Amino acid sequence: MNWSLRRAAAFALVASLALVAPLLGRAAAAPFVLVAAAAAVVPDGRLFEVFSTARDRREGRLWTLVGFALAAAAIGLLVPLFDVPVGVFVASVLVVGYGDLGRRLVLAVRESRALSMVGFVVLGALAAFAGQAVAASLTGQPANYPYWVFIGASGGLAAGILRSVFVGRDDPVVLVTVALLLWLFAVLAPFEGVAPATAWERVVVALAVTAAFGYVSHALDATSVAGMLTGVLLGLLAVVLGGYGWFVVLIAFFAVGSLTTKFRYDQKLERGVAEENEGARGTGNVLGNSAAALVALLLYAAHAHVPLSDLAYQFAYAGAVATALADTLSSEVGGLFDTPRLVTTFERVDPGTDGAVTWQGELAGLAGAALIAALCVAVFGFGAVGAALVVAAGFVGMTADSVAGALIEGGVVGNQGVNFLATLSGGIAGGALALLVGLA
Repeated sequence: MNWSLRRAAAFALVASLALVAPLLGRAAAAPFVLVAAAAAVVPDGRLFEVFSTARDRREGRLWTLVGFALAAAAIGLLVPLFDVPVGVFVASVLVVGYGDLGRRLVLAVRESRALSMVGFVVLGALAAFAGQAVAASLTGQPANYPYWVFIGASGGLAAGILRSVFVGRDDPVVLVTVALLLWLFAVLAPFEGVAPATAWERVVVALAVTAAFGYVSHALDATSVAGMLTGVLLGLLAVVLGGYGWFVVLIAFFAVGSLTTKFRYDQKLERGVAEENEGARGTGNVLGNSAAALVALLLYAAHAHVPLSDLAYQFAYAGAVATALADTLSSEVGGLFDTPRLVTTFERVDPGTDGAVTWQGELAGLAGAALIAALCVAVFGFGAVGAALVVAAGFVGMTADSVAGALIEGGVVGNQGVNFLATLSGGIAGGALALLVGLA
């Protein structure tokens, strides 16, 4: 067993202390506080060799283990203070501890970043599932297998995405973020009072379909590994928290947007307007275009506890996705033409200039918004007025992207930030227009 794999196995063993949390009640954090205290005073010896990272060896202390244990302890404190489900606490700690072990097990056999992240997600999700089952057994809670699968898979994907961005010493950030996300998903997950067959269908179909689309997108070099995991997580949440129609609308953006990015890619590369990484979209790109839609989805799932009706958030979701596709088509098609003008002054500029638009790109963008509107008519039952509102929201968001690109991109915010502001504008426009005309 190599050094990295041995260390990952040791951290997984420490993570397993979360399994005693159901027996400790309000003292769920205690084992990890003890681990942090002990690790802070170990300067050398056998345990130091097992748990230390390269950074720990340079500094002479097990700071990585201390950070991991303190983050787990902090989450454990949330159990009694804010009534966080103990199963969520257990799943959060295990998914990070065992996820890293899964990654190292794959790397010990084959040097593949893509496969190692799959190993992280799979073993982390399995550990989270098993941990929830153990927690339920120890507390006398009834079995809820579909819910455990959803939480485990969501945790594995979220932790995998964060791990692809951060490094091992950032375990506290990964652990706390995953715990907060799983707490939110646990509150919103629509499994209470749902027939087991219906719950199983929703989860199994969501995982199968999103995983298949994720694999295809990565195989076609349309997404990076992190981008693939992000897309799968968003698809899973769309199906479970919204429904199949929400997933259809979202996947239409990913599919059409990716194909358009690849369209005449070599020509775009020569003109200097092509996406980086051969058009493969990473986590930043995926979230920049989808985060606003995700917020609308979460608000829809929580509509009983927040202002406005569920339809307002459904229109906001449609507006955000329409903006994402409209903006993508506008940029990818418009970048192929030689007559761009700056949206703020209408002066002629070079292709690829931030905030530049062409009439061909604008038409392509409107076509993209219209495609999303048509899908919303099919899957959400929007009428002609509703479809028109979605197109209008897409146009508002697409225009906001161009204006923001001309005024603040490259200075105040980057491209992904502009994408988020644009989709947020489109989402707000969609919800506000629906409220204004009385559809929501």
